[in-house]
Amino acid sequence: MREATGCAALQCGDRALDLSHPAVMGIVNVTPDSFSDQGCLPTLEAAVHAATGMAAAGADIIDVGGESTRPGAAPVAEAEERRRVVPVIEALRGLDVPISVDTSKPAVARAAIAAGATMVNDVRGARAPGMLEVLAQANVAICLMHMQGEPRTMQNAPRYGDVVCEVLQFLAGRVAACVAAGIERRRLLLDPGIGFGKTAAHNVELLRGLPALASLGLPVMAGVSRKGLIGLITGKDVSGRCAGSVAAAVFAVLAGAAVVRVHDVAETVDALKVAAALRRPLDAAPADVDPSEENGVEETLHG
Repeated sequence: MREATGCAALQCGDRALDLSHPAVMGIVNVTPDSFSDQGCLPTLEAAVHAATGMAAAGADIIDVGGESTRPGAAPVAEAEERRRVVPVIEALRGLDVPISVDTSKPAVARAAIAAGATMVNDVRGARAPGMLEVLAQANVAICLMHMQGEPRTMQNAPRYGDVVCEVLQFLAGRVAACVAAGIERRRLLLDPGIGFGKTAAHNVELLRGLPALASLGLPVMAGVSRKGLIGLITGKDVSGRCAGSVAAAVFAVLAGAAVVRVHDVAETVDALKVAAALRRPLDAAPADVDPSEENGVEETLHG
């Protein structure tokens, strides 16, 4: 289904994550103030149950985060963030999917990697002092994201001349910094940062401009799930944004995203399967459909 980057895999520790088909990253927030779930995973058991369910539903990666980066969010102390994420990552080591830690703090990244994380998802693009050194010493994947400003202030009148060009330049610069630090390109994933210091118009331009970002020759991740853009388009609050988020994920993949970061894993996995099947020639469609089911659908449509 995806043809834009040509990247076959992303190296996550000793595992090469297959990117010949779109990969789905499931979001596990262990924060009391996440914009999407308002801390509905208050215990280790709840977080592990949620992550296990996502993996069973088809998630290719599980992303564990202990600090909210919603607009206006206050920073979390390093020790508290570590306390939130490390036990969850340790408990998920047995899952047969890569575990990612969503952090910008080098010490938290180091502890998470020691606990079993094989990816670091950094909303600040590995710009914190010491982060590149931590990542260069570890055999993990790194997601480099663009953000204008800081979470507390990033939505205060963000401005760009050409948002796609400026995000592309930023990401190219971060890739160069990683390579200079000794990090292999096969470990890099790029994220334009939808909703991070962007207006709705900027977000739409970036989603439409994903092919340009993929021109860097690295896989691109899109994270649109339940965000304000979906609410603006649909008029729904966070609890009603599943359908809109799934539609945005399918659009992103068709535009060249190799990975989509989502809350609603099962729904997104099914939607991407259908979209992929419909792009194949008719004679390549799945052959194991019950004929009685197919006739029933046809009769419903035509009779």
